[in-house]
Amino acid sequence: MSTGINICGSCALLTSIALGCTVSTTYALAAESGDDVIGRLEYHTVQSDENLLLIARRHDLGYIEIVAANPGIDPWLPPPGRTVILPKAHILPHAPRTGMVINLPELRLYYFGDGAGTVITHPIGVGRKGRETPIGTTQIVRKREAPTWIPPASIRAERPELPISVPPGPDNPLGAYALDLGWQSYVVHGTNRPFGIGRRVSGGCIRLYPEDIEHLFAIVSVGTPVTVVDQAVKLGWSGGHLFMEVHPDAVEGDQLERTGWLIPAPIPDLERRVRSFAGAAAKRVDWPSVRAVARHKRGIPVQITK
Repeated sequence: MSTGINICGSCALLTSIALGCTVSTTYALAAESGDDVIGRLEYHTVQSDENLLLIARRHDLGYIEIVAANPGIDPWLPPPGRTVILPKAHILPHAPRTGMVINLPELRLYYFGDGAGTVITHPIGVGRKGRETPIGTTQIVRKREAPTWIPPASIRAERPELPISVPPGPDNPLGAYALDLGWQSYVVHGTNRPFGIGRRVSGGCIRLYPEDIEHLFAIVSVGTPVTVVDQAVKLGWSGGHLFMEVHPDAVEGDQLERTGWLIPAPIPDLERRVRSFAGAAAKRVDWPSVRAVARHKRGIPVQITK
């Protein structure tokens, strides 16, 4: 099945580590060639006992990203035998390639470690409307295994029935591991509700699948820098060609989750942004492709130069 998408293979896959239901992938960064694209698209044939949520978790994807990549497929009752796209190719966000980078519209976390030339990526859940995850820079200030959750005053005001604290265990929304940020009350943590990954449903914290936070917790150090960005449109180079990847913004993502349909809004100043990024290669830009990627917002890197 062809999607018209061409992903360069120069960002080599190093390892695949089975963790619980999902696969965690570590990718090499192609520093010499300057490639900004990692991973590759994959495909899955739906089985009779599967829905898109189950498929997403098994392949370390989030809910909105798998739904956006497969428009028109019922996420709860996908037809058995149908081929679905697994959006495992990503343009790296425009941010320092060190520490942890979180891109909110993409609902995805990238961990560059100490700059050793690799990147790990996982889907995440982020803050809902009115309790958005903040944008900016901070760092990991504490690591907690089997954390106790103390609901912040703002959440207790909404839900006064909550206890003063929730001990470790299956009822703890932090899951088994927590990485406290320098922003007070904001945490990168696991969850006891894994189907919230790939959604905007938290009180502002960043949630990961239990198996993903276990993986990160073991390798992330206190003092690791954390950069949170808002980049629904990403541009990057691979194999000498320019690629573009567009995700639903927060409003569109909420709409997609609520209705299963996306009514895309125009992207302000898109042509200028593409021309600026392309530089001398702007004359090679395929503008019909740019418009199609911007219209569909499937979260998949697409080559936009000829």
